[in-house]
Amino acid sequence: MSAMSSNNWDRRSVLRAAAGLAALGPLAACGGNNGRGGGSGSGTNLVQYFHAYGEAGTEQAIKRYAKAYTKADVSTQWITGSNFENKLFPALLTKQAPDVFEFHPQIQLIKSGQVADLTDIIDPVKDDFNPADIKSHTVDGKIYGIRMIDDPQFFYYRKSMLAKAGVSVPTTLDELIEAAAKLTTSKVKGLFLGNDLTAIINPFIWSAGADFLDDSNKPAYHTDAVIAGMKQLRKLFTSGHLLLDAPADFWDPSALDQGLTAIQWGGMWSMPVMQKALGDDLGIFPFPKVGSAGKLSVYNGGWSVFVNAKGSNVDAAKEYVKWLWIEQKKYQEDWATSYGFHIPPRASIATSATKLKSGLPAEGVKLFNEYGHFDNIGWTQAMITAVQDAFANSIRKDGDPGAALDTADTKVNRELKKLFG
Repeated sequence: MSAMSSNNWDRRSVLRAAAGLAALGPLAACGGNNGRGGGSGSGTNLVQYFHAYGEAGTEQAIKRYAKAYTKADVSTQWITGSNFENKLFPALLTKQAPDVFEFHPQIQLIKSGQVADLTDIIDPVKDDFNPADIKSHTVDGKIYGIRMIDDPQFFYYRKSMLAKAGVSVPTTLDELIEAAAKLTTSKVKGLFLGNDLTAIINPFIWSAGADFLDDSNKPAYHTDAVIAGMKQLRKLFTSGHLLLDAPADFWDPSALDQGLTAIQWGGMWSMPVMQKALGDDLGIFPFPKVGSAGKLSVYNGGWSVFVNAKGSNVDAAKEYVKWLWIEQKKYQEDWATSYGFHIPPRASIATSATKLKSGLPAEGVKLFNEYGHFDNIGWTQAMITAVQDAFANSIRKDGDPGAALDTADTKVNRELKKLFG
């Protein structure tokens, strides 16, 4: 689901910043409303934090699920704007901390003892989850979060625009760049990769046949194919065929819907809105191959729920999380398919999700299954930022890609040493 409908905020690159926990240090308890008052029952009061999704009805849905729970009074802090990370991490270090919160798997949260081990509540249904979702939440055999939704990202395109320009669906980066040139007119740019290009870094790396970390937790992104591809992106950036500084970022469908571009990077969550606006004129394709040894790729983002291990209601919070995200399949399917399209992480729910069974949604699921890549729990925000800086310095500022990745290597290796020795 998109982070916001009105704020230019890259939800995934910003919200994975769990490194802030270590940097903040001890804090005194904050004042203000922590959302714990006003419960209608006499039981435990629990607080859950959610960022404000852009899709209509999401806030009401989360609060409706919580209200249906009878063993505790669950209140929701629905945090708008770009304040989620800024509110969540300081709060986790105080008595104002939420009992339950959504985020992305980050190894710092585990190493700092911030999130509770949920293995006992997941184990009975572990085989029903996508194995990659289990792996991305597992450290030393223990599972620390429950995936709520899987969010594949790929390219959307206007079929009529490609047909008019005589452009086939690109399967290589070369073809994508050529397509952008042919599709650009005085009123339309050929391609939109997001306002700062960070949204496509992950699939770009995978499509170059590389990865962020290898099986030994060593850097695996610094390859000749990645460097060559970065040089291609620099040419694209300066070509005049790329939509830059769009009114909303990649997570919003407006660039394609409003005819600002012919091809747009985006998430599956935008599909219902795009279909309503464009009908059968809408198509999708994975990130194309980068270099001769490249591979098609789809980035699978998503959101997970965690229990605050340092809270005063850990057992009650785990019981609530088990009830909602393990037992209540009806709510889980509703969350995944009624407010934008997402893939349920559980096979039993995905099988029954009729909205994803045909047409473009089914094609999105197919791309996800064939080409999907998941976040690595050991790839932290400091490492993400280091590689993002390398891309920015090379593509937006015309720096040398090899040198930029050398600088990233130094920062990444320093962080890896802290985490893995």
